[in-house]
Amino acid sequence: MSAVTIRAARPDDVPLLVQLVQALADYENLREQCVLREEDLREHLFGARPYAEALIAEYEGEAAGFALFFHNYSTFAGRPGIYLEDLFVKPAMRRHGLGRRLLQALAALAVQRGCARFEWTVLDWNEPAIRFYESLGAELKREWLINRVSGEALRRLAEGLG
Repeated sequence: MSAVTIRAARPDDVPLLVQLVQALADYENLREQCVLREEDLREHLFGARPYAEALIAEYEGEAAGFALFFHNYSTFAGRPGIYLEDLFVKPAMRRHGLGRRLLQALAALAVQRGCARFEWTVLDWNEPAIRFYESLGAELKREWLINRVSGEALRRLAEGLG
């Protein structure tokens, strides 16, 4: 029996997921931006209209990491895709294949669901992650730049003031 288990998150995993997201925010030095609340995550993962899904990685029965993802859509391919929003494995649990197993599970889910692609972003300073992703066959799309409107700018754009 493998020491690594990957399973779909359940509603009772929400507090754990919040802790793991906070640990990811700490790792990325972005904790001040992490305002996630359990009730919001519970609603968005398990409410009437789920916006995302999550997988939990366990090592020897202990929760060790997670992947949070959702579907996007490729108009060029005419098919859905899976977008990985966050992938995190606790530092003490790394080097057991958990990240690889989470990515494999998501790739299998993408194939099972008829997706055209599986995508995610990586911070440009995270060289170990970039090397790891490339070793799996991921293609770094350096020509694509992310655009984001949030906070006050989002409100202003929505109101036609932007």
